[in-house]
Amino acid sequence: MRGAIAVVALWVGLLMTTPAQAWSAFGHRLVALLAQDQLSPQTRSQVDALLALEPGADLGTIAAWADEIRDRPEYRFTATFHYVNFRDGSCHYDAARDCANGGCIVDALERYTRVLGDAGRTPSERLEALKFVVHFTGDIHQPMHAGNRDDRGGNRFQVRVGDEGSNLHSVWDYHLLQSAGLNMAAYRERLAPQVTTTDIVPMEFTTWAESSCRLLDNAGTYPARPGKLPSGYLDEFRPLAESRVVLASARLVAVLERTLAPASAAVVEAER
Repeated sequence: MRGAIAVVALWVGLLMTTPAQAWSAFGHRLVALLAQDQLSPQTRSQVDALLALEPGADLGTIAAWADEIRDRPEYRFTATFHYVNFRDGSCHYDAARDCANGGCIVDALERYTRVLGDAGRTPSERLEALKFVVHFTGDIHQPMHAGNRDDRGGNRFQVRVGDEGSNLHSVWDYHLLQSAGLNMAAYRERLAPQVTTTDIVPMEFTTWAESSCRLLDNAGTYPARPGKLPSGYLDEFRPLAESRVVLASARLVAVLERTLAPASAAVVEAER
């Protein structure tokens, strides 16, 4: 009994000391705000019209919504939409194998992008779709959300960061960006120039997932063994994490422009 209590106490302690802002908060807001800064006036007007349903909202404030609601009974069906597992250990996407019944991030992005661009849907439906598109675009660029190992995207690969018990997924969710010691304003200033100069070749969501997955097989992404995180790991892989934020932001701009700008053009044409 004492052993069980001790284990529970340990987990409670870890939960209490785990940083509150993960990729699902700080990183997601960073992706969204960097993208918001690059939207064309036409697309920004479409985004603002949807966000007006929640006064005071911007892309940053809605970026983590999909994580915040995933445990609500009415949204539990979205739990598997945040990731994809390449079940044969490769990084080649097979929808029937890796996304049964549409239950993965690739299908979710395709589905909610269609809803977002459908002017026949209600504004509330399209706002919800916008929230999912913003969030899942961030998720799909975090390599641990496109796993090819039997470890729940690094959640079962236990590591220690300093004196803190953690796992490899959390390292990529939080520690890499946090280790830069920058607040939101400073990080936006640092990465914004990279977003503006990132060339975006038209790509499918499948390709986004596959490219994220391949990063897991790069030398050193997975430490040789669980335990203490190798010295220098955060400094070595932080630039890669930042480049994924930049790419997610640039691609989010492209998705929103492609999805919403035609609607803006139609409105302008109708007013002539």
